[in-house]
Parts: sequence; C-alpha cells; structure tokens
Amino acid sequence: MVQIKSPEQIAKMREAGLVVAAVHAATREAAVPGATTKDLDEVARKVLAEHGAKSNFLGYGGFPATICTSVNEVVVHGIPSEDVVLKDGDIISVDAGAIVDGWHGDAAYTAFVGSGHSPELVELSRVTEESMWAGIAAMKQGNRLVDISRAIETYVRRQPKPGGGRYGIVEDYGGHGIGSEMHMDPHLLNYVDRKRGKGPKLVPGICLAIEPMLSLGTPKTEVLSDDWTVITTDGTWSSHWEHSIALTPQGPLVLTAPDGGRAKLAEYGITAAPDPLA
Repeated sequence: MVQIKSPEQIAKMREAGLVVAAVHAATREAAVPGATTKDLDEVARKVLAEHGAKSNFLGYGGFPATICTSVNEVVVHGIPSEDVVLKDGDIISVDAGAIVDGWHGDAAYTAFVGSGHSPELVELSRVTEESMWAGIAAMKQGNRLVDISRAIETYVRRQPKPGGGRYGIVEDYGGHGIGSEMHMDPHLLNYVDRKRGKGPKLVPGICLAIEPMLSLGTPKTEVLSDDWTVITTDGTWSSHWEHSIALTPQGPLVLTAPDGGRAKLAEYGITAAPDPLA
C-alpha cells in the first residue's frame, strides 16, 4: 500500500528533510583530500545530534554507520571507514537520512574531492543530478509513477557522453516511497520497464525519494563481501543524487532542499508548493 500523508505529517517530513540538508552541507565541507569517510560519518553524527534527530541508516538491516559514503566505482551503500582516505581527484556520493518524531528524510549528492576532475566526471554528476530534477518535475497530479521513470531515462539518453557510448542507468537500485519508514512502496525505477506497468497514480499526500544512479559504463552492479558496498561490475565510476519530495495540492515540495526546490523547479515552469515551516 502507498502511504498518503496529511499536511501535518508532511510538515514533520520537511523538518527531517531540513536536517538532512544540514548534514549534506556539513559533509560537503568536510569532503577534502586527507579526510577519511569515517570523518564524514562523525560530522554527520554531530549534526543529527545538534538537531535532536536520529539517523535512519544506523542499524537499518544491520548497517553500521550514520551515512553511506560511496567513493569512485562504489555506487551506493559504502560503509564509512578510517581506511578510506579521500584523495585529490576522487568523487564521493554521500547518502544521508534523518528521523524527526518518527518521520523520515533521505537524500544524496555527489561531490568532487579536491581538483583536477575530468570533464567526463563533471558531466557524469551533472547529468545524474539533472535527471533527478527531470523526474521531480514529472511528479504531478494525474501522472503515474512510470512518468517519473520515463522523465529520468529520457533526460539521460538525450545527453551526449564525452568520449562516446552511453551512461549506465543502474538497474538493481532505485527510488522509493518514504514517510513513517525510510523505504516504502512504491519502488521507483530510473528507467521504463514495460513489464512493471504504469504504477500508481500520483495524488496529493504521496511522498517519494527520487534517486538516479549512473555510471560511466555498465548498468550492472555487484555487492562486496561486507554485504553492503555496491560497485559497478566493470569498475567505472558512478554518481548518485537523491531528494525526498512530497506532492501537495499546490504542487511538489522538495523536502530535503533548503529552498523546497523553488529555484530548480522554476526552470521547468513549475511553482514549488509553499513551505509549511516558512
């Protein structure tokens, strides 16, 4: 069943979303050459504590850390470690979440460590992020879940990849419903699979985490022996972007964006819903 939220519940999710945004800001600043991914986890832990929020990652299915830190060829679910030292030229995807009064926020970003990144990597992150926003813009009343998947895939396939070839749209992981739990129905693919049908209609009160993951090569992944870390099977580097969004009668509200998504949605001619905490 797809959970439909009341305006009051969406306001709580907005509180959680803003905590996630604060975690993102702090970990971005900390993602410098010489820092370990364990350092970033500690930064995130402190921000959550300052806001009186809990991590929805720590202990989830046995996950041992506050955030996920996925470096280079790691797609998702990288475990923060003192042994993973960030180097100039790395890219890192940080996936973070927060719980406030039982309601969840979840978002991810890709950052560049140091300098000297190739245009291919810069474009990889840009295309991943912009495909997420294309999906968010498709979160409209009357659309169906598949319209979000189609918007993401269409955007990606229209982007020329430096050096030729196509981006790999990761197949085994995707977006999801979010609310009183972090992962809820429906599962959201980042491409269209006609066998899955159109999915549920998008109605006010539905909340989704939209999160495309792209690689410079294959869409295929494998899980390492720690049972968490997901890497590309061909070793190509990857990018992951995510926001949590609520659909309201006034339109979409990007719960984990500081501005509620106003600036980016305006590029699509869409007015973001009013912020319940403003």
